[in-house]
Amino acid sequence: MFANFRQSVSDWIFRATVPEAPPVTLSQRRIFILPTRQGYYFAFTLLLLLMASINYTLSLGFLLTFLLAAMGSVAMLHTWRNLAHLRLRPGPCPPVFAGEAAHFGVTVETPSRTRFAVAVRRRGEEPVFADIDASNVTMLSMPVPAPRRGRLACGRMEIFTRYPVGLFHAWSYFDFGLTVIVYPRPDTAAGPPPTHSRNESEEGIPIPGDDEFNMLRPYHAGDPPRQIAWKALAREQGLLSKEFNATASSELWLDWNDARGADPEARLSALTHWVMEAERLGQGYGLRIPGMTLPQGRGEAHRARCLEALALFGDPKPQ
Repeated sequence: MFANFRQSVSDWIFRATVPEAPPVTLSQRRIFILPTRQGYYFAFTLLLLLMASINYTLSLGFLLTFLLAAMGSVAMLHTWRNLAHLRLRPGPCPPVFAGEAAHFGVTVETPSRTRFAVAVRRRGEEPVFADIDASNVTMLSMPVPAPRRGRLACGRMEIFTRYPVGLFHAWSYFDFGLTVIVYPRPDTAAGPPPTHSRNESEEGIPIPGDDEFNMLRPYHAGDPPRQIAWKALAREQGLLSKEFNATASSELWLDWNDARGADPEARLSALTHWVMEAERLGQGYGLRIPGMTLPQGRGEAHRARCLEALALFGDPKPQ
């Protein structure tokens, strides 16, 4: 009941609709504070003590009542100060696969003293607590389920504290417009990438490498010891070095029409698995999906472009 009332009040007061430019500093006007359930019980108990002290003219009762009221006022001040002047910035939001937990990162720093039991949460999710050290920037990572592919928006987040005694709940809102790209879930049953999409003109091209022995050649200064033909040296054939060849990795096209599946999501899962496999094997690969063709390449940046294209295929609804 109290939590719903507090949420309604804060939604009415804080109505920011556009992402905020970092850093966000929690100034006096951004911090709201209300009693917790324990705080309301505490206030009700003070009221009973005051009425009993008035009714029976108890001097010690008045002393106890006003002492507890003063302690409650000091607790409210310290709860507010635990959030005051904190600086917030967006943190890393790495992409994930569908079915995993996305992590929205927020960095928090304090200009002065250490802050205790500060929490960040997204509406409907469990909070993440941390102590904000005065000498370091603290990273808070909010896990959020990512059930399907697409772009997962974080939305507005709440930072709050109930330190030191839990009688008051101080909080503020911020929204950096954080998003996470959710890749399709890889379908391991799709098998290896189709071999008929390979560029046969580049199959079996020998290049320098260390896969297969090719020949012995005269030793060159700087050759590593593992390449020296020690057996040939023992047979008094002179100082020779081993030369190895590798085969150039074949170029590969991952095509929408080669993926099998009853619906587009199944094809996207198969293509995601093929991208992961081609990258693992060190093969150059390109991607063809309806409305988009990504040229052949390899490496982490190319892998990320391909997976992002699969994640955003068909412009899925924001989560």
